[in-house]
Amino acid sequence: MLDVALKLLKEITSNSHEAYIVGGFVRDYILGVESNDIDITTNATPKEILEIFEESCLPNEDYGSVTVIKKGIRFEITTFRKEIEYVNNRKPVEIKYIDDLREDLLRRDFTINTLCMDENANIIDLLGGQEDINAKLIKTVGNPSDKFNEDSLRILRAIRFATILDFSLDEEVLIAIKNCKYLLRNLSYYRKKEELDKIFTSPNYKKGIRLLLDLGLDADLDIPNLGRVLDSGARSLIGIWSLLNVSDKYPFNKNEYSLIKEINTVLSLNNLDPIILYKYGLYVNSVAAEIKNGDIKKITEVYDSLAIKSRRDIDIDSEIIMRILNRPPGRYLKEIYDDLEKEILQCRLINNRSDICKYIVDNYSD
Repeated sequence: MLDVALKLLKEITSNSHEAYIVGGFVRDYILGVESNDIDITTNATPKEILEIFEESCLPNEDYGSVTVIKKGIRFEITTFRKEIEYVNNRKPVEIKYIDDLREDLLRRDFTINTLCMDENANIIDLLGGQEDINAKLIKTVGNPSDKFNEDSLRILRAIRFATILDFSLDEEVLIAIKNCKYLLRNLSYYRKKEELDKIFTSPNYKKGIRLLLDLGLDADLDIPNLGRVLDSGARSLIGIWSLLNVSDKYPFNKNEYSLIKEINTVLSLNNLDPIILYKYGLYVNSVAAEIKNGDIKKITEVYDSLAIKSRRDIDIDSEIIMRILNRPPGRYLKEIYDDLEKEILQCRLINNRSDICKYIVDNYSD
């Protein structure tokens, strides 16, 4: 992937423009972390990029970004720019194309994300990003309060980078986060969830949660139950969100919402109970057990030993039940199936047709 990106840079520079890989890829390259997300910055305008590459498109001209596909890899190429005034602590009102790499880098969030790589794979560090990587420090480009007021999402990005990279937050950044955290209240729940998901899925997620708590961000993020996560065994993303219990505010898809609801239901139940395992399934019970520091291996063993795992596994169908009882369809069929499930799961009835038929005759014949 890097080879393809470097060739792409050479195509741009051979047309008398500057071009560099910038940001997260270069940071991860220095850290020895694999990355598949390459952003390119250039002094070529979107129009000039479109002229260089046939396989390109312009998703948003105002943003100054062109998408180029090379060997099946998607690259975002962005023109050097200056951002003129921000609105709602989130987006620039206007951008202005410029011809100076350093000035373009000054608009970025953190020094570790300002490193560049030229077409010969040389690292270019104009703002001390490599020094901060070596010091394992998250520092903003310029005044941190100004950066957070421009874009409040940067507050959560700072926590995310500190979590994922296991870096520390610069002292000035810590102070600015405490002073600017109220800005998070106006950030959309969708954006907040995107960053929180990345924090919660990091192997280092407990550090991220401690940072959120220590800086008092839980209140401004509307996640008052965050402390419960550290007191639990929750490790999976859906388990953490289940403990936070904020599905009335944060956006979840239908499946996530259903899982959170079921996990919260079985948290107070016995996850080794065959009936509970049957009704809610292995995954939901395993997540609940994880939260409670329960024995997931034992839960799996009990689930695997269940005589039936769904109603379809019962060795009889409605037609046979109706024939045995000589009755038309009715609500009684559901009652019988509910009873059969319970009896089979509790090992009081063997799941074979002859035994089930005898049980129905004995208990439901007029």
